[in-house]
Amino acid sequence: MSMISRTTARSRLQLVKANIGRQQSQATRRFASSGPTKPNEATEKAAEYAKKAYEQGSAVAGKAFEQGSALAGKALEGAKKYGGEYTGQVTSRLGAYQEPLFYNFAVLREVLKQVYIRESLAPPTSLSQITQVYRSIWEQASSLQWWRQLIDSGGWKKVGIYALEAYGIFHIGEMIGRRSIVGYKLK
Repeated sequence: MSMISRTTARSRLQLVKANIGRQQSQATRRFASSGPTKPNEATEKAAEYAKKAYEQGSAVAGKAFEQGSALAGKALEGAKKYGGEYTGQVTSRLGAYQEPLFYNFAVLREVLKQVYIRESLAPPTSLSQITQVYRSIWEQASSLQWWRQLIDSGGWKKVGIYALEAYGIFHIGEMIGRRSIVGYKLK
């Protein structure tokens, strides 16, 4: 990314920060005009907590933008290297949307990373965990009682939707692999 686009993105970020600060001050005046309230310890703590959260969010967004810009640049160079002329066509068609798109993907990646950390998500650490899960799924699927309970509770709808999603994803993968929606291109 060029230096000009980085500075424009930074100036956009500063404008967003200023707008949020302006909205907060307007909200403070509006709520203060509704009655004679004294700030107590709880509201001060809440305000302090909100300020810290805002600062952390701003720091994460800035960091995400910097990392996203660096990764987007690397990805674009790699795509140009391996994609040839098609990469140039795609990036030229993106035009002005290229920078916000890369920024939004970087922010999405940071949000997903935070969810991954907060939810303590982790891949399985041993083969026994994987085999245990597949064994329990197989036992449920082969149990007639489980299927009866599924039909009685109405959970078959959810299972049907998951199966339809898996089927659709499989076919989308097939289309991508064939590079054609219907049939293979024969020479």
